[in-house]
Amino acid sequence: MKKIRYALFALGAILAATLGGCACTASDADVASHNLSKDADQFKVLRRIVFFNGITDKYLLEITGYCSLGNDDPVNELTVTCKDENGLYKKDFLGLSDNVSYLVEQIQPTDVSTTHYTVIFKPEAIVPNFDR
Repeated sequence: MKKIRYALFALGAILAATLGGCACTASDADVASHNLSKDADQFKVLRRIVFFNGITDKYLLEITGYCSLGNDDPVNELTVTCKDENGLYKKDFLGLSDNVSYLVEQIQPTDVSTTHYTVIFKPEAIVPNFDR
């Protein structure tokens, strides 16, 4: 009974947080941008990421694929996680400096909603594992 109570409490907290974050005043561009970022973090957006030297104008590195950029990276660092055609993942750690920068290009257009936020629930994050 305790397990069910914990699971229901967790689900209720997630639903309250989701419903409380209403985007009623967000513009279509804001909603589309949010949903594109969510899709990219789910490896659904084909991207090209180019690192270049701002002084010499030379390309240093190019990464192309279904990639997600690190969201909580330290200053002057960037992580890029990509999913390959076999469903396997690769993560690169990159350092930035005053003369090294990067550009992220979305290669193909993606159909996302401009009227609804995308919310992705992962069951393992919602229902706790009580078998430990």
